[in-house]
Amino acid sequence: MGNVYLPILILGILAAAFAVFSVGVASLTGPKRYNRAKMDAYECGIEPTPQPIGRGKFPVKYYLTAMLFIIFDIEIVFLYPWAVAFDQLALFGLIEMILFIVTLLVVYAYVWRRRGLEWD
Repeated sequence: MGNVYLPILILGILAAAFAVFSVGVASLTGPKRYNRAKMDAYECGIEPTPQPIGRGKFPVKYYLTAMLFIIFDIEIVFLYPWAVAFDQLALFGLIEMILFIVTLLVVYAYVWRRRGLEWD
């Protein structure tokens, strides 16, 4: 039974080794020219403005965008195994997935109504 998972373990070790190697080589060989612009916080090319402590409000669009990323990631996590095991789940699996998709459509409609999909 242990032989079944050996290729997955080897692939995980290779991926981790490649990631560590890439980060290590980049930090050793990359240029190290620090200036004021590099040390500033980066906010999509917009100059950061000072926010009052405890009173700074972020627009709702920031939170809606984060919710969208999380919701659609969760959607993929549930849809992929469902598609793989569709034959074994039969009608119960179909009904559960329809309920899940309807829930996602409600969230999508909420974000759309709140204008969270407009990038201006």
